Amino acid sequence: MLRRTLLLGLCRGPLGRGLGTHRGGSILDRDGKMSEIKKKIQSILPGGDWNPLYDTSYLPPEGSDVVIVGGGVLGLSVAYWLKKLEKPRGAIRVLVVERDHTYSRASTVLSVGGIRQQFSVPENVQLSLFSVDFLRNINEYLAVADDPPLDIQFNPSGYLLLASEKGAAIMENNVKVQRQEGAKVCLMSPEQLRNKFPWINTEGVALASYGMEHEGWFDPWCLLQGLRRKVQSMGVLFCRGEVTRFVSSSNLMKTASGEEVNLKRIHEVHVKIDQSLEYQPVECAIVVNAAGAWSGQVAELAGIGNGPPGTLQGTKLPVELRKRYVYLWHCPQGPGLETPFVIDPSGTYFRREGLGHNYLGGCSPTEEEEPDPGNLEVDHDFFQDRVWPPLAQRVPAFETLKVRSAWAGYYDYNTFDQNGVVGPHPLVINMYFATGFSGHGLQQAPAVGRAVAEMVLEGHFQTINLSSFLFSRFYSGEKVQEHNII
Repeated sequence: MLRRTLLLGLCRGPLGRGLGTHRGGSILDRDGKMSEIKKKIQSILPGGDWNPLYDTSYLPPEGSDVVIVGGGVLGLSVAYWLKKLEKPRGAIRVLVVERDHTYSRASTVLSVGGIRQQFSVPENVQLSLFSVDFLRNINEYLAVADDPPLDIQFNPSGYLLLASEKGAAIMENNVKVQRQEGAKVCLMSPEQLRNKFPWINTEGVALASYGMEHEGWFDPWCLLQGLRRKVQSMGVLFCRGEVTRFVSSSNLMKTASGEEVNLKRIHEVHVKIDQSLEYQPVECAIVVNAAGAWSGQVAELAGIGNGPPGTLQGTKLPVELRKRYVYLWHCPQGPGLETPFVIDPSGTYFRREGLGHNYLGGCSPTEEEEPDPGNLEVDHDFFQDRVWPPLAQRVPAFETLKVRSAWAGYYDYNTFDQNGVVGPHPLVINMYFATGFSGHGLQQAPAVGRAVAEMVLEGHFQTINLSSFLFSRFYSGEKVQEHNII
């Protein structure tokens, strides 16, 4: 209460670009005024230096211009670009709320770290082209004075996608799109494939596409820690806790067609402190929903989807938890150092891991096979029944592989079209999304963070137009359909 009393009323005065709290002002001068108030209290109270009775350093601030829900790579990327693009420097206070400070369940660190431009949607190609440039020049973006440089361990071995006779025409069209957007991808016949990669059995393969530049894999943990280190140096605040409630106001409006809609604005975020019954209200101007596989639940807290079916108010954020397995195996006779990230027509994939004939891989289940997402236990029978047979068929050396370990992670699975959701909600006007990438979020995070920051600061996308990724498509039914989804 003492802290709340001291801070009450310190949010006065305008802040550029419309960022301000419910009470109408900026939060930026709060620290300076806090120091003045402490001096006044100290002059009144007897004794020596003034110290608060209780340690409140673990609490989030009582106000932040932007609250980002989710501290994975997408949330951290948004925080980074908000601070990088803010004018003037220090203009925006940013708070990141993350409930899993160990990142033990985070999609980021449980992924296989691949990055590719081999998509069929132009926006996805553009996102990945920028992101790979970010990764390859990571220390130009994320260097921190007096800290060692980051080693992202980028392995530019490329992606190799294989197509059956049925998928060959789609692959050709995809490669046209990729080349138009600047990606360097070549098509290979079965004979060319055998000559370059003699360990591949080309039975059932009609065509292959191979990324010649800017594709491969990297260390997700390094990117996560690099972003976190950098944004902390830029003044971003962190809180270990869980968002449990949004306090908002609403105004009844009429659309051009005469339909009545409720426009809502979030004014306060309630954060439950980790391992405590306490919660802290945080006044805010903007909320960014980057909660990954849990972003659908966060959207529900804001009342999104709480309306009559078939209406914009009743349209939910269609993002849910999906569990995926990753297996690590050893095979002394397996493919060598030139091995790319291979994706079979069956959906099975693998890549090399390190220098000791170890490999990572897996396969997405069918809708009927979807495992229970309530835990991160691994189904080893899934490897025996669904992953190993196509692996051994495609790479005969894998007949003798031995599985050494396995883990499970979560996709923020967009059930509508398996593509990202970026930008503001049309009715909860100060909630922005960076979620729903269905397995592509890690590789596209640097570009997506920039796009969300542009929308928050400027009101529109500036570098890559992601209008087709807006929430409104779920109401209009306009899918962003990606072919060859992995």
